Amino acid sequence: MNLSIIEQNNQRVLTTSQLAESYGAEKQLVINNFNRNKERYTEGKHFIALQGDVKREFFCENQIDFSKKDHSIFYLWTEKGAWLHAKSLNTDEAWDAYEMLVDEYYAIQKQVKALTEREQLEASMKLSLMTSEDVKELKGEVVQIRGMVENQITLDYGEQRRLQKAVAIKVYEQSSSVDHQRQLFSELYREIKDRFAVASYKDVKRKEFQKAIRYIESWIPRKVS
Repeated sequence: MNLSIIEQNNQRVLTTSQLAESYGAEKQLVINNFNRNKERYTEGKHFIALQGDVKREFFCENQIDFSKKDHSIFYLWTEKGAWLHAKSLNTDEAWDAYEMLVDEYYAIQKQVKALTEREQLEASMKLSLMTSEDVKELKGEVVQIRGMVENQITLDYGEQRRLQKAVAIKVYEQSSSVDHQRQLFSELYREIKDRFAVASYKDVKRKEFQKAIRYIESWIPRKVS
């Protein structure tokens, strides 16, 4: 199963269509099951509900066909939401698909574990036995690693939201037409990805965050002849 990765609120999510496709069910069946069991679902825990400008920005960023957006609320499903849907459908295919989603789609990279007190003590003792040349070499390695890390760290959720707001402000300054705004959202997000050589605005390096904000604030849409 090949699913396009979608992230919102700093976590991986699935659209209703993706969830239905994964479970081998009709989209309407998934919707009906949710409507019948709404009291079991908690917003933020099982699903994310997008409305208004946030929804429009999400559509533009993820290049979702606007013709399919007939409802005022657009639902995204978290891992726990996917579990409730599998439980509701209760078919072997749904449970097999859920296990796949947990293992492959919702899986996130494990965080580096913190050192135990004993490990910290051992590291401190080793450092105290180093010669001055060893320390200089170690410092050089630390500086090199720090530079490598800085080149890998991307925007956190708060910075992503600030960038999204900057995009929205710029788009709304340029046009009051909803159709034109949609075009501008797509154009600006596309140019951000081209300018910073990333697959998504979320992949902009943190060290380039201010540069990205300045780029957005000075952005001028291309004129179509």
